[in-house]
Amino acid sequence: MTEAILLVGGKGTRLRPLTVHTPKPMVPAAGVPFLTHQLARARAAGVEHIVLATSYLAEVFEPHFGDGSALGLRIEYVTEEEPLGTGGAIRNAASRLHSGPDEPVLVFNGDILTGLDIRALVRTHETSGADVSLHLTQVTDPRAYGLVPTDGTGRVLAFLEKPQTPEEIVTDQINAGAYAFRRSVIDTIPSGRVVSVERETFPGLLAAGAHLQGMVDSTYWLDLGTPAAFVRGSADLVLGKAPSPAVPGRCGDRLVLPTARVAPDAKLAGGTVVGEGAFVAEGARVFGSTILPGAVIEPGAVVTDSLIGTRARVGERAVLTGTVIGDGAVVGAHNELREGVRVWCDATIPAGAVRFSSDR
Repeated sequence: MTEAILLVGGKGTRLRPLTVHTPKPMVPAAGVPFLTHQLARARAAGVEHIVLATSYLAEVFEPHFGDGSALGLRIEYVTEEEPLGTGGAIRNAASRLHSGPDEPVLVFNGDILTGLDIRALVRTHETSGADVSLHLTQVTDPRAYGLVPTDGTGRVLAFLEKPQTPEEIVTDQINAGAYAFRRSVIDTIPSGRVVSVERETFPGLLAAGAHLQGMVDSTYWLDLGTPAAFVRGSADLVLGKAPSPAVPGRCGDRLVLPTARVAPDAKLAGGTVVGEGAFVAEGARVFGSTILPGAVIEPGAVVTDSLIGTRARVGERAVLTGTVIGDGAVVGAHNELREGVRVWCDATIPAGAVRFSSDR
């Protein structure tokens, strides 16, 4: 098992404004682009050759990762001129594969942070003789996901869209976004058009009598599609809750990158990351948040479960909770921003302009 396709072409619209200038897999998590964690975990599992299926802002990937040799990998890049969906992207990348027809090819979604045992997925695939093997995870509330029931041997029985009633919840198993394909199966995906592997390829294979195998691995799993989830995932990497060999430092309560500056009396906790060239001033308190390179947190500001974009500035005694501040934006002093607020890139909020408490 030496080859994988990594799907990194999505626009990341749910993460905006983080993805206005940066594709989602390149947004820093725990001090490095999120994609670095996925590549490092794949390499640790024995993968040697990875094809990146790119589309949105495709030009930023190769200058950063090059040929992959710094990570012990051989990386190639395939760009979709028009978005092709998950199945179409897999088919589009297949021209760069070297595996034989019956050999396994791993496929990973570029927005999933997981502790999946990749080697175990491949073993399951090979010992079961499956055409496709899927990583399944168990969730407490499966209503937001497609369900994947299996029989006693792990063979997939159906793919069920998001359940609407309690009677429709027949399992707590969901598709976790990592697969092992028999190479010849990839070649059957239609080329040159939009194909959803979840909605078209997998149900079609099942209907045709193909063997789809599920492997339940309920270690750490998180879809980083929303700002809140992305911030949480970064913090969990720093705290050591999510495994990655690519975290640039020891796991702990904080991660301060080498050229960042933090005032002696500033408080950092909860898996906070302070990026290169960023500054956290005296009296500031930052919990469970990501401060991207060049950003400034001014004296007395309180930042909780938030992401502060590159070169952004949070003013003196501002209070931010569950917010996203875009690149280059300025939040003036004494503002209060609560859960769900997104300040767009280069926007400016004047001092004291937004409050939820009284002015006393």
